[in-house]
Amino acid sequence: MSDPSRRPLITILNGPNLNMLGLREPALYGAATLDDVEQLCAETGDQLGFAIDFRQSNGEGELVSWIQETRGRSAGLVFNPGGYTTTSIALMDAILAAEVPTIEVHVTNIHRREEFRHRSFISRAAVGVICGLGIHGYALALQALAGLSEAAP
Repeated sequence: MSDPSRRPLITILNGPNLNMLGLREPALYGAATLDDVEQLCAETGDQLGFAIDFRQSNGEGELVSWIQETRGRSAGLVFNPGGYTTTSIALMDAILAAEVPTIEVHVTNIHRREEFRHRSFISRAAVGVICGLGIHGYALALQALAGLSEAAP
């Protein structure tokens, strides 16, 4: 196993209410907890040769600050903006300013839900979006970032 301090860093951020995974509407979001997501990301990141920085916040300002920290620090960002998906121009602007390849992830398929969930400000700044595949979407996002970094000139 390679030295984790020499691996490319991937930041994984989770927005509001994701700390309630496994408790909140399990029929919709499933039984997996945020700890399960973090473990999946750590294992997938290890397999792909990434170091992982995994965080969750219910606060928009804190998420903006964390996104800004990725600039020049992270090779990529996996972001589940939760309820800020449809409302936060500030998060979209932070991603654009960070200039870090970003994959937007949603546990549910936002396009099969209420109409107001169909429009994502985050998607305008992301290189890709994965939704509706449960927590497995996080692993797919990490794989996508690995593929993007291999394809980079």
